[in-house]
Amino acid sequence: MRVLVTGTAGFIGFHVARQLIAAGHDVVGVDGLTPYYDVKLKQRRHGILLQSPNFSARELMLEDAPALTRVYEEHCPEVVIHLAAQAGVRYSLENPRAYIDANVVGTFNLLELMRASAPRHFLIASTSSVYGANTKMPFAENDRTDHPLTLYAATKKATEAMAHCYAHLWNLPTTVVRFFSAYGPWGRPDMALFKFTKAILEGSPIDVYNHGEMDRDFTYVDDIATSIILLIDGVPIKPVPPDMTDEDLGLSPAAPYRVVNIGNGQPVRLLTFIEAIEKSIGKPAQRNYLPMQPGDVPATYADTTLLQRLTGFRPSTSVSRGVAEFVAWYRDYYGI
Repeated sequence: MRVLVTGTAGFIGFHVARQLIAAGHDVVGVDGLTPYYDVKLKQRRHGILLQSPNFSARELMLEDAPALTRVYEEHCPEVVIHLAAQAGVRYSLENPRAYIDANVVGTFNLLELMRASAPRHFLIASTSSVYGANTKMPFAENDRTDHPLTLYAATKKATEAMAHCYAHLWNLPTTVVRFFSAYGPWGRPDMALFKFTKAILEGSPIDVYNHGEMDRDFTYVDDIATSIILLIDGVPIKPVPPDMTDEDLGLSPAAPYRVVNIGNGQPVRLLTFIEAIEKSIGKPAQRNYLPMQPGDVPATYADTTLLQRLTGFRPSTSVSRGVAEFVAWYRDYYGI
């Protein structure tokens, strides 16, 4: 297939593109290579992908509608996987406009292109953060998402709603994938695993929020990429409401639109996660215990029943194995 992937110099986008290329698909990657974190890391990811003749890269911002239009019309993708976004919960407190520009405006520009020339399937990344203040666990796709706690979560919720409108109005088959605490090799420097590993190796203290009393559904990045690619063939169709069955869970009653959680389905205590890093490094962390930060939630936990039903696959990489893979990558990448 011809697949357009946005965010291919990013963490998850890089892994998705690499798996698509390995499966023989032609991939065009779009990325703005913004300086939110180390641009060299993004360039290295793209450099690996560019070793394949089945991959081409375009550096542009999704807010640049004319540039995005040229790429879209040139490649006429059969599938679009939209992973580009301004990420990070805490950074949204410092630079909220970046989230409106990249997440809302950028997604709108892409939706307008697909309105005119629809792909066979549009997959768009969202986040477990949209569940916000919900306390019912595990989070299921049909749970309410009316109480986001950060602008990051609000913009991702907005893109979900925008995508539903376009699916309904223009018959655009759409799957929203909600990620739960992605981690693994080639991860972002602003993520906990990267920061903790760096600090422990340097002998610096790590900040442990809410005194470690938090649970996260840590999901290994290769499992996330595999899930996305398996979902490509699960194209939503507009259902007839009286005929809906349990197998239709997640389908909109008004549009060819579905929401799917991608998580490990096994919440892990933050302190257990830190212990796995310490074991992989062979060195204890200096822990600086702090209260909960604004926008954080005490727990996330995905119900992955729908993902298994649609694909036959369930993310299952253990934290001990996944953390060890990251630490090995980190040592190799930085020559430590």
